[in-house]
Amino acid sequence: MCGRFAVTTDPAVLAEKIEAINEAHPTTMRAVHRPEEKSGHRAAPAESAGPNYNVAPTTTITTVVRRHDEPDDQPTRRVRSMRWGLIPPWAKAGSDGAPDSKGPLLINARAEKVTTSPAFRSSAKSKRCLVPMDGYYEWRANPDSGVGKKARKTPFFLHRADGELLFMAGLWSVWKDPSSRSDSLLSCTIITTDAVGELAEIHDRMPLIVPERDWDRWLDPDNPPDPDFLAAPPSIDGIEIREISTLVNSIRNNGPELLRPAAPQPEQDTLL
Repeated sequence: MCGRFAVTTDPAVLAEKIEAINEAHPTTMRAVHRPEEKSGHRAAPAESAGPNYNVAPTTTITTVVRRHDEPDDQPTRRVRSMRWGLIPPWAKAGSDGAPDSKGPLLINARAEKVTTSPAFRSSAKSKRCLVPMDGYYEWRANPDSGVGKKARKTPFFLHRADGELLFMAGLWSVWKDPSSRSDSLLSCTIITTDAVGELAEIHDRMPLIVPERDWDRWLDPDNPPDPDFLAAPPSIDGIEIREISTLVNSIRNNGPELLRPAAPQPEQDTLL
């Protein structure tokens, strides 16, 4: 799965690097009128406009999409801000006009179900995105440490060894309260697949990595996703696993110290 990650690249820098139009905003997304999205849209308020070393669900995150300006033109890459935790278009509105939060928090979508799940199949057809990140966190249960929530777990940071960004497959959605004229809300989910290689020793699921050669095909708004890409084992060449400290366990901790290697444990004296 993917429940926490780090991203330190400014959206404007990202947009320049990947040759995209920057439509992101540090706090909320400005209104942008498109043929496929008639009203303005926004993302939920961001907790931080700078580097985020401990991105948690419901945070506003940076994503990459491909969209048209006009129905017949070539789609272009765009960097947009979205709430992490997909809200299906059919979700009901609460009394405050915000989407009802009683349902499950859809931060992840299983690759094998995105085209059939009622929550994701509409987005899978034409609203696919990339979620850039420095790396993501995963926890491995320690042997003989109990079961359930009380079991002790060791955190790891999984990232590219060359320091470049990872781009994970995602889906996005536009939600609007039908009784209101307010801006629509953009939200997204990160697709996960079966973990492979050494990563499977940490957790049985992992985010679906999209290599650069497949970015535009994955983001293509005019064609459905390639089922072979969704089903194929992801390449983990160049992925490094680093054990880190338990500081990451609390979302109140948010700094570069979270990425540092865990301190070596002192050796236990043995009585002879």
